[in-house]
Amino acid sequence: MMKLRPALLLLTLLTFSFGYSQNKPAYVLYNNKGKKVSYKKLVKCAEKSNIVLFGEQHNNTISHWLQLELTQKLGEKNELILGAEMLEQDNQDELNDYLNGTIDAEAFDTLARLWINYSTDYAPLVDCAKENNLPFIATNIPRRFANLVYKKGVAALDTLSDEELSWIAPLPFPYDSTLPTYQKIIEMMGEHGSPALVKAQAIKDATMAHSIAPYLSDSTTFIHYNGAFHSDYYEGILWYLNQYAESFTALTISTVTQANVRKLEKEHVGKADFIICVDEDVTTTY
Repeated sequence: MMKLRPALLLLTLLTFSFGYSQNKPAYVLYNNKGKKVSYKKLVKCAEKSNIVLFGEQHNNTISHWLQLELTQKLGEKNELILGAEMLEQDNQDELNDYLNGTIDAEAFDTLARLWINYSTDYAPLVDCAKENNLPFIATNIPRRFANLVYKKGVAALDTLSDEELSWIAPLPFPYDSTLPTYQKIIEMMGEHGSPALVKAQAIKDATMAHSIAPYLSDSTTFIHYNGAFHSDYYEGILWYLNQYAESFTALTISTVTQANVRKLEKEHVGKADFIICVDEDVTTTY
């Protein structure tokens, strides 16, 4: 059974007290049809899933808190494997060394390429894995290789060594530029959008899915933490998992912000199985 941090219990109580007794919730949970649902419902559905793709906004305190809450809750019943976009495949050895106690947190911070908000937002998840002897998989393509695809195209990866290629989804990787989320990249980026940018995004999704696929099992639940865009509308990572894995049950979560959380805005309906709608005034981590 997982260890529950006393500080987290206090945060839960404070969130309930300030969020609900004052009749101004910090967040509301919705299903994919835009109907309000309970956290208990989310937990029950996650318990039955082989893979949970937890889509966050990278600086959103509520989604980071719920990531840890859900992970600890699922750990009470399920055998867990954790993984994250925020850790790249070529840092798996350093991550393993930290998890098994070979190096300390300071050394891990020095040796691995950690995000600027690692200590506040992701260290609690990694430490949860460490304290409970859970595997934690660094799933993402090394960023320098995704940048190479953006600047010079996929063909530029042909110059990589066999070891470097082992940190990327096998080439050539499946690719469908017509997927709505990829089309939206072009739309959102305007004159800065390009097929190369979309393909750089796609190779991240492909690599994360390829990293997850070997660990999918009926006896475990893999919880993957990623930016919501990587799994919204059941595309991105999930689309690639359907290419790399034969059979699995998946649950997707997205995080959105609104001025009024009492009704999910139309643009967010259908983004995921569960949608965390956070008040836009909630403090961010950066």
